[in-house]
Amino acid sequence: MYNNYQIVANTAAGRRRYMQWLIPFVVASDIIDRYDIWVNTHDSVDIEFFKRIAAAFPKVQLVWQPDGIVCGNNSINAFYRQCTEEQTIYIKLDDDIVWMEPDLIEKMVRFRVEHPEYFLVSPLVINNSLSTYLLQVHGKLKLDKYYQAMATHPVFWKSGEFATQLHHWFLQTQLKTGRYAALHVGPQPMGMTRFSINCILWFGSEMKKMNGEVPGDDEEYLSSIYPTRHGLANCWNGDALAAHFAFFPQREQLDKAGVLQQYGKYLSATWKKDEKMGKVHRLVQEAMQYCADHEESLRQIPSPYKRIKEPTRRRFTKPVRRFFKKLAAAIRRGTYRMCHRGEQKYMAEYLHG
Repeated sequence: MYNNYQIVANTAAGRRRYMQWLIPFVVASDIIDRYDIWVNTHDSVDIEFFKRIAAAFPKVQLVWQPDGIVCGNNSINAFYRQCTEEQTIYIKLDDDIVWMEPDLIEKMVRFRVEHPEYFLVSPLVINNSLSTYLLQVHGKLKLDKYYQAMATHPVFWKSGEFATQLHHWFLQTQLKTGRYAALHVGPQPMGMTRFSINCILWFGSEMKKMNGEVPGDDEEYLSSIYPTRHGLANCWNGDALAAHFAFFPQREQLDKAGVLQQYGKYLSATWKKDEKMGKVHRLVQEAMQYCADHEESLRQIPSPYKRIKEPTRRRFTKPVRRFFKKLAAAIRRGTYRMCHRGEQKYMAEYLHG
């Protein structure tokens, strides 16, 4: 509880390989009254992991997809219908938030209460395109040139090479040195623009105004469409910091670089020095080990949800497809290779500070 507000965290789950690092931050927080794990997966091993986490921690509640259908991001929207309680603050965390300031949740809840004029509030997030932009313009992160503010920026959002360098820079020069607070940039209001909702807070009373109905892309609707229609702004709390692992175009490169393992190694060593966090971490790892030991048998358990195919784009005729296939091959042989060589050159020069 905080200022008579119930505090409810939630995560659209998910993937246990990431959530093993997120869960301790949430369940160990005294300010969190309930942690809703939105079970949005067919993976029976991940589901078993979530069940064991719920059994180990009383504040964890499993929330099943209300329509009984799971289809990746397309089935997440229905969960918002259960996030409309009065006198409640919700904090939604991506399942691959891999680090946060020790007092981030308290900071963000306080900021939420002190700034009711904003629709959504978010911390500053390492590996979030607009957060990277803020670090750039405030001189916290020195890049080889100026990059524009775009939620799906071809470098800040899409490039696995850039994300790898960014995480390495943060881990080595900010996190392990204890200097990360120097990245704080203060409150940063924003409006009429999309941003990646890796960590957001809202009032249940505000979500109730729309009955929790979030049409289409939840990120586009919540960060841009709804607040713009109602003359509202969102705001970064630039004095609270978290780290987000990857967007899907970045994931392969980050996995090859072992970035997740680096965060895990750092967190394991840090939590061993804290009795409370250490205990939570051990319980989470016990659930991870159980799933690893019984993975083969767990894979035999059928999904509790209906399976539907994700929507596909309209297909071109065969001649058109052949034309674009030949065009793509020509580009790969020529211009793309030239651009790619140049890209690798300046990628190596991204992070100077």
